[in-house]
Amino acid sequence: MRLATITNWAYGATVLLTLVSGSTMLLASSAHEQERAAVAQRHVLQLAATELRRELFYLTDHARQFVMTGDPTYRILYKHGEKALASLETRARPLAEAGATPAELGTVREAIRWADALRDAQRAAFAAHDRGDIPAARAILFGAEHERELDRAQSLVERFQAQLDTRTAYEIEAATRVARLWRAVSEVMIGITALLFLAVLYFIFKRRVLRPVVRLSDVVGRLAAQDFSAVPPQIDQIDEIGDMAQAINIFRENGLERQRLEAERDRDLAARDLLARMTRRMQGCDTLACLLDITRRFAPEIAPRLAGRLYLLESDSGELRTGCDWLAPAGSRDRFPPSACWALRRGQPHRPAGHAIDVPCAHLDAAPDATPDTLCLPLTAHSEILGLLYFEPRTDGGGEGAPAPESYLYMLAENIGLALANLRLRERLRALAMVDALTGLANRRQLEERLEQLRSDPDAAKQPMSCLMIDVDHFKRFNDCHGHDAGDAVLRAVGETLADCTRGAGDAYRYGGEEFTVLLPMPVARAMERAAEIRRRIAALRLSHGGVALGSITASIGIAATPDHCPPGRLIVTADAALLRAKEQGRDRIEVALGREAEG
Repeated sequence: MRLATITNWAYGATVLLTLVSGSTMLLASSAHEQERAAVAQRHVLQLAATELRRELFYLTDHARQFVMTGDPTYRILYKHGEKALASLETRARPLAEAGATPAELGTVREAIRWADALRDAQRAAFAAHDRGDIPAARAILFGAEHERELDRAQSLVERFQAQLDTRTAYEIEAATRVARLWRAVSEVMIGITALLFLAVLYFIFKRRVLRPVVRLSDVVGRLAAQDFSAVPPQIDQIDEIGDMAQAINIFRENGLERQRLEAERDRDLAARDLLARMTRRMQGCDTLACLLDITRRFAPEIAPRLAGRLYLLESDSGELRTGCDWLAPAGSRDRFPPSACWALRRGQPHRPAGHAIDVPCAHLDAAPDATPDTLCLPLTAHSEILGLLYFEPRTDGGGEGAPAPESYLYMLAENIGLALANLRLRERLRALAMVDALTGLANRRQLEERLEQLRSDPDAAKQPMSCLMIDVDHFKRFNDCHGHDAGDAVLRAVGETLADCTRGAGDAYRYGGEEFTVLLPMPVARAMERAAEIRRRIAALRLSHGGVALGSITASIGIAATPDHCPPGRLIVTADAALLRAKEQGRDRIEVALGREAEG
């Protein structure tokens, strides 16, 4: 008998047994549903009994409280409770709908009638109280007759609960017995199905599977160990074993393909890791030289089969010059204008060779009829051309592994372009942060950095350095008499004068307000001569604003020098003390620091 025939018979028997098991499980589930329904019905009826009991004591308590205390609040509460009650049939209908038996309904109706009788007695007590006969009202509500009626109603409610408990307990027990019976039958059928399945399985593996499989076990073991060089034996029999041999062969081919894909994935992950690492390193670059060094190191690792060159656009000449190169590229010139590259002219990657033939760039050193296999990637950010990334095949034929996909080269160009844009933006922001917007001079922040350099340099204390603190005399009158725009014009003119006087020797800073600072790398004698020139040129300024002459401009200057007067760290304090003395002695003069000022 063929294995397929045996399997079909076993499959049919298994299906039949499974259907029987499913039917018994459905019957057991139905019995469980009946059990749950009985429990739910008991819960609903118990709530109804509890509500009836609450009704008995709620109205009785409020009626008695009113009669005893005379507080109208209890009568109002009684009225609210009484209004909420419906007729006898209305109150009994939910119990009938919930599944109460006629006997249970009769008990409940009797209890409700006794409750209504209690309400009649309570109304009589209220009427007596309204007539002023309070003893009669109390006798009605606290008398033996009223207590008997209350006990009678309560006993009827308890009888209803007892009837309900007896009936539901019997129904739950019956449903439980049926559920257990069908569950047992279902378990027996499942056990028989499992035994039949195991028997068929034993027959298949013992007679028709185990022996041929032993021949394939060595191949399967080697394939499981990822040794896809193992070749499975050729089995020509047309049955499941032959299908298994064919499946093992397909598995081997899939394993070889998976190995190839995993190797490609590993290369992809390695390239992406290199790109991510290069991006992180570029984010920490503070100088262009650092950025170029990172590019020169990482680019040959990302594309080992391609030589390349990074061109930067010079702002002064407008040409592209080589910033760095790797793996000795020889097909492109070191400098060329942007118009010589089609990638820059079109703003898109350009490759003359490949799937679609294109025009070679003019910056390539190739024969006129040649079509070089090069790739030019423009470096742009915010629609601004920053440079060019150029690739060509290595002339030495080196480089292992598959060629890098162009998507990696595009990502490389994008990362370099963004890093260049960030570096240039950082340099621009730093320059803006260090320059006073009004005068164009270096600001106080740059002065503090310069002084910090002098303090941290051990040789600075030995070199002569003079500091001039300059204050425009009576500057407030320009703002008060001519407006703040006139004051700004004065400050710009003084700033231009200081920049012109310190060009080539020294640095001028705007210290704040109308005060300026000049650092001169010279001894105090020469600094005094330069200060005199500055004072003279400021006095020679003739400014007008809005067609009105601003009048004469004078300045007071305090001078301090290191190492004559103080260490580098106290130049500003010492020069400022000399400036204060110059202002105290009449302004429009130059004062040199004294020893006590340096000490102070």
